[in-house]
Amino acid sequence: MAKSKIRVRYAPSPTGHLHIGNARTALFNYLFARHNKGKFILRIEDTDLKRNVKDGEKSQMDNLTWLGIDWDEGPDKGGDFGPYRQSERKSIYDPLIQQLIDEGKAYESYMTEDELSAQREAQKARKEMPHYVYEFAGMTEDEKQAKIAAAKSAGIQPVIRFHVPENTTYAWDDMVKGKVSFESKTVGGDFVIKKRDGMPTYNFAVVVDDHMMEISHVFRGDDHVANTPKQLMIYEAFGWQPPKFGHMSLIINTETGKKLSKRDETVLQFIEQYRELGYLPEAMLNFIILLGWSPVGESELFSKREFIKMYDEKRLSKSPAAFDGKKLEWVNNQYIKKADENEVFAMSIRQLIKAGRLPQRPDMSQIEWTRTLVSLFKNQMSYTGQIVDLADLFFNGPADINDEAKAELDNDTALPVLKEFRQRIEDIDVFEATAIQKTIKSIQKDTKIKGRALYMPIRIAVSHEMHGPELPETIELLGRETTKKHLDAMIAELAK
Repeated sequence: MAKSKIRVRYAPSPTGHLHIGNARTALFNYLFARHNKGKFILRIEDTDLKRNVKDGEKSQMDNLTWLGIDWDEGPDKGGDFGPYRQSERKSIYDPLIQQLIDEGKAYESYMTEDELSAQREAQKARKEMPHYVYEFAGMTEDEKQAKIAAAKSAGIQPVIRFHVPENTTYAWDDMVKGKVSFESKTVGGDFVIKKRDGMPTYNFAVVVDDHMMEISHVFRGDDHVANTPKQLMIYEAFGWQPPKFGHMSLIINTETGKKLSKRDETVLQFIEQYRELGYLPEAMLNFIILLGWSPVGESELFSKREFIKMYDEKRLSKSPAAFDGKKLEWVNNQYIKKADENEVFAMSIRQLIKAGRLPQRPDMSQIEWTRTLVSLFKNQMSYTGQIVDLADLFFNGPADINDEAKAELDNDTALPVLKEFRQRIEDIDVFEATAIQKTIKSIQKDTKIKGRALYMPIRIAVSHEMHGPELPETIELLGRETTKKHLDAMIAELAK
């Protein structure tokens, strides 16, 4: 493999935010390029003018950058093979399409959308696979020209179709799937390479761009397999050498076992959504890479640098990749535990402000209090958006006590412990965790009540929960007055 010649690309359409599947495609191409000291190119495929959305290109680039993916050439960086937006390459496509027409390999098609729809419906009624039937079949040249003239006079704008060769096999050695082949008759007949609006179709433009940009390898999703024979026909028509193709396995929903569909609202599928929830980019990158690619050994957590060093396209899986949201939460939790305290704090305080738990511009005392709060829950969070619910006690007071907690308080020592603690916290000079812990220990020493019987009544009284972060730190954050209020309420309840 001539490493200096390796050039791969990620070519999104600006029709929406960055999807998990597209992010995976970008990552596998990126890793392949970086591992082999090749070039990674970003190209924007924006010929579908009706579906392009405002800021779609910017969203793609922002989210790729957030994931830690950089590119060597692209619309923002330029390069020797630009332009890098298909909408700016029309002057490149048009002469090539005309060349195919001149060589008899493509032609103007005047069938209307209504006629094509009627053709498909008739084929379905006959239980045939829908396909385009050559509209000039059996006509003499004069009859053909007469039909074209009539269509033009009616104002019908033609598309340009590519003549599909008959009785031809198109095969390639797929880097993931192995040997793959298609018969030309299975592609649905002569296909459109130029639309009525004058823009090229995907299957034509992608061939021209990959050839002109000297793309050596193409890694893409399994849903593109059916496009490959059409693209090989275009390569053949021009006498160009195609790149090596690798079609990655589909991503499936672990819960349903079905292909991950953008219409499946049970799974968050866009990188933007995970950013908003407070996932870490390093964790997202790690999780996505392991969707359909496996490292050597049992370890699952790696840095980007480690992934680049050990990446091997031969370890891409042929089997579907299962998207497991719980696994993603676990991965992100591992990264949060190791993350810099300041980074986690900055992400968490934004979540609390967004949720209205803190003012838009908290003062210094609120910031420092929140810093302590976040450190209290840091190891529990699967993503920083969870801080809003985890810390609800500190903003909205305790929730209703459940039956299990009530049963825990149903013993002879619970009330004495609470009364002792309520009395002794009045004497704490500086109401902070260390002093609070010493106070609890003093109760243990004087009453001989220890362990669960000592700590659980206090925890339940102040938080109404049996589990949570460190108890002294929790009490410190609640503050003396709020803690007294909660203790008084529980003491009164138990004294009934």
